[in-house]
Amino acid sequence: MSAPRDRRPRDPRRPGAANRSGARPSKRSQRGQRRPDGGARPSARAQGRAPREARGGERSRRGGSPPPLPPLLRRTFRRGEPPARIKAGGALAMAVLLLFAGRLVQIQVVEADHYAEAASNTRLQTIDIPTLRGQITDADGNPFALSLEVCTVFVDPETVAEDERDQLVDELVTRLDLEEDEVAQKVDAAPSRYEVVARGVLPQECEELTGLGLSGLGSEVAYERVYPEETGAADLVGFVGAEGHGLEGLEGYLDDTLAGEAGKRRVEVGADGTQIPMAGGLVREPEPGQDVRLTLNQDIQWYAAQTLAERVEELDALGGSVIVERVGTGEILAMADYPTYSQSDISSSSAEQWSNGAVAMTFEPGSTNKVITIGSALEEGLTTPETVYTVPYSMEYLDQTFRDSSPHETLRLTVNGIMAQSSNVGTIKIADQVGRGVLHSYMRDFGLGQPTGLQLPGEEAGVLTDPDDWWGTQLPSVSMGHGLSVNATQLASVYATIANGGVRVDPRVVAGTVNAQGEFTPAEEPDRRRVISEETAEQLTLMLEAVTSDEGTAPQARIDGYRVAGKTGTANRIDPETGSYETGGYTSTFAGFAPADDPQVVVQVVLHDPQRDYYGGEAAGPVFNDVMSFALKTLKVPPSGTEPPAIRLFEDQGSD
Repeated sequence: MSAPRDRRPRDPRRPGAANRSGARPSKRSQRGQRRPDGGARPSARAQGRAPREARGGERSRRGGSPPPLPPLLRRTFRRGEPPARIKAGGALAMAVLLLFAGRLVQIQVVEADHYAEAASNTRLQTIDIPTLRGQITDADGNPFALSLEVCTVFVDPETVAEDERDQLVDELVTRLDLEEDEVAQKVDAAPSRYEVVARGVLPQECEELTGLGLSGLGSEVAYERVYPEETGAADLVGFVGAEGHGLEGLEGYLDDTLAGEAGKRRVEVGADGTQIPMAGGLVREPEPGQDVRLTLNQDIQWYAAQTLAERVEELDALGGSVIVERVGTGEILAMADYPTYSQSDISSSSAEQWSNGAVAMTFEPGSTNKVITIGSALEEGLTTPETVYTVPYSMEYLDQTFRDSSPHETLRLTVNGIMAQSSNVGTIKIADQVGRGVLHSYMRDFGLGQPTGLQLPGEEAGVLTDPDDWWGTQLPSVSMGHGLSVNATQLASVYATIANGGVRVDPRVVAGTVNAQGEFTPAEEPDRRRVISEETAEQLTLMLEAVTSDEGTAPQARIDGYRVAGKTGTANRIDPETGSYETGGYTSTFAGFAPADDPQVVVQVVLHDPQRDYYGGEAAGPVFNDVMSFALKTLKVPPSGTEPPAIRLFEDQGSD
């Protein structure tokens, strides 16, 4: 018996499922197979399906020919329809041409002016024309700094005639003392249109060169800053930089006044960026700077600087300064500082040397400050010049011992004698009567602890602590010039105030300005204010005159034919590196005025850390003598017409 036939229904998805006999219909019969509705079975193309190749058959996957275009594109660009392709390409080309044409119309018509200006700005530029910088002069017009007109020689290599080339090189080499190779390189530097051959050439040499009429050769005006040698004012005047603007001193501080306003010129700029001066036009004339007239006297300035330098070197000191001031006007006649530098050779100096120590370096004034302590007591009516004090060599003040400069037996000194002998102990006793608040107030009135009014670069106002912050022994220390700091100009102003009858006049160094037409405009008048009465000033003057007597501490300061008033000062110096007095040495000072009976000139001398003589009278006194003597002669101040009155310094009997 045969096995039963498998009756499982066939999967209609399997091939041949419609053929119950199990035989698969042939491809031919499939292609010709009719649909149930009696129509023929549509082909793959008719069904919208791509043929096997288009459906990514095995041949296509194995690197056969690329698939044909989609049906829509095949219908649009058939080989049999070239007019359609031509029309599409023409439309595209027309669109591109219209786009270009529109842009051209925008550039050449609508925005023509804008683009023309931009092109011009690219080719032409505006450059500055140098102007004449103002001079810095003394009160009589003698220059401390001036600008000389020079010229810059250049060549335009593209316009140099071939037959003049060798002559041009020879003339430049010979007349300007240049190297032939360097000149030839510049002359042959085409396509450059502007090659600088030499700067700072004298105008006469420029005229002779351009007068040769050689092609491609030109010159333009420039200015060179010049400082007359050995004026002794480098630290005050300062210098300018390579661009012609002030960098230090008055050159920097007054740069806006001195510099003027540069002119403007339109120049053509070549493809390589070089400027062609001949192609531009003048836009604005340069406006020269104003001259600055100082209160200085050039002769006194020079002499003070020379005398100071010699004394610093002689005593092997770190440095020093000298101030010479006219009494009653505040005019600074000399402001010398050492060490200094050459303004013509800045590269060989340091920034520390450029500093003006007369206002930038502070120090403890020492005994020169005693005039304020004693003056405040006189002004307050707490003592008189004849009042007698018992003055031992030393005294205890709280936990500290204060001594006079040299040992002595207990003395009975008047206030005149305390000043003449520069007694520390006597001054402390007077300061105790005055009190810290009143003493501090007078120091402020005399100008300590605040700017001088000169407004010079780098000025330091010094240190004057508020009296509420003074510790136990600061009153005696400050009274004799320790525990505070001043600069040389401040201290000179103190003595100028006494010499001026008690009226303080702010010091000044700028007298005014002079414009291009020679018209002088004076500076603002300095502030004036009374600090002490005329009577107190006269009493202090007699005391200071006693300092230069045989019984005083500075007989070296006396000048034949003139009555001289002054005060010595010797103070411990703080070492800036260690912050200690132990290694700082001393500061030696002398301040005074003459003639004492009709004061005209104040001289202030400061020496920092002299290595041999360091007492103020011995170290600084001779400098005061020399500079004051020269100043009196230069200013033609007549000798004193009176003899100094006798004043009492000692009193053997009496009590405090």
